[in-house]
Amino acid sequence: MKSPVFKPDQREAQIRFFSQIDPANLMEGYPYRLIDRARSLNLNPVFSEDIEQHFAGDAARNGSTIVWHQHSNHALSSQVCCVNFLAPLMRQPELLSRVLASALGVEPPEMQPVGTDAKGRDLFVDFEWTGESDYLGEWPKGKIASRGANATSADAAVRYRDSSGLCTVLIEWKYTESYGAPIPDSANPEGGNRTRVKRYQDKTFEPDGPIRSDLGLTVEDFFWEPFYQLVRQQMLAWRMQQARESGADRVMVLHISPKGNLALHKVTAPNLQRFGSDAFEVFSRLLVEPGNFRSASIEAAFLPTLQKAAVDGLGREWATYLLERYTFLRDHDQ
Repeated sequence: MKSPVFKPDQREAQIRFFSQIDPANLMEGYPYRLIDRARSLNLNPVFSEDIEQHFAGDAARNGSTIVWHQHSNHALSSQVCCVNFLAPLMRQPELLSRVLASALGVEPPEMQPVGTDAKGRDLFVDFEWTGESDYLGEWPKGKIASRGANATSADAAVRYRDSSGLCTVLIEWKYTESYGAPIPDSANPEGGNRTRVKRYQDKTFEPDGPIRSDLGLTVEDFFWEPFYQLVRQQMLAWRMQQARESGADRVMVLHISPKGNLALHKVTAPNLQRFGSDAFEVFSRLLVEPGNFRSASIEAAFLPTLQKAAVDGLGREWATYLLERYTFLRDHDQ
């Protein structure tokens, strides 16, 4: 569904979904929000307990819990959307391999664990991935970064092995977001763009970062979303690759969003508009290694596996929930 009103369409779809399954826990006047104590109802109920345990318990074994975003009770939360699609695959490498193959246009790869849970079982997906070190100089002094707050993190991370070696994939996930204005600055000399320039200017461009140095760009040219997020995640991936984190030969960023969210593709940064009209195609053109950034629609990445899972048993509860709740999947061919 390629609709210029993608966000309101999806808001109405989510209102219908929750009005049917649990209207008592919707916020009065805001039927697309759950009341605070019912936040976990925003997750697939078959997997919600396992997901909550992972965010609060399993992740803490690695030094930090995972922070739910401020609007995790919102039906249009992109973090919740990402978790609903990927968390049920934490221990399903076969299904995850099929999804990644569709997203990247490759043969199904051999998935590798990115961690373990409290019972020592391999996990093939993790969330709010910050890397193992303070690669971008963002962490509190002497402390580990909060995963999901106040430091660059990927919405999810997976790892696979193929003929070229071990690859870590940092996944950036969007749902109904769109952007226009530059990121807010601050008059405070200890914050805002001054701090951003100081922190990132020596990590952005080759040979010390992922962006080409022959294009006449400055770090300030990226202070517009979605480019600000993209460049920080690509810097994180670049430094993880340089460090060979967890033995990875390659670290790439995979951006995933609904095909119908056309507004998200707007080239918001004025000095990047000369490179093209699609934000994600433009961003790839700016990279020293363009193959280390890929963009795929949720439909292209997930629908082949979801449609098969809905009928053959493996992953049926995962597939059925997503197809019922996220209507843009059903509207894909219309």
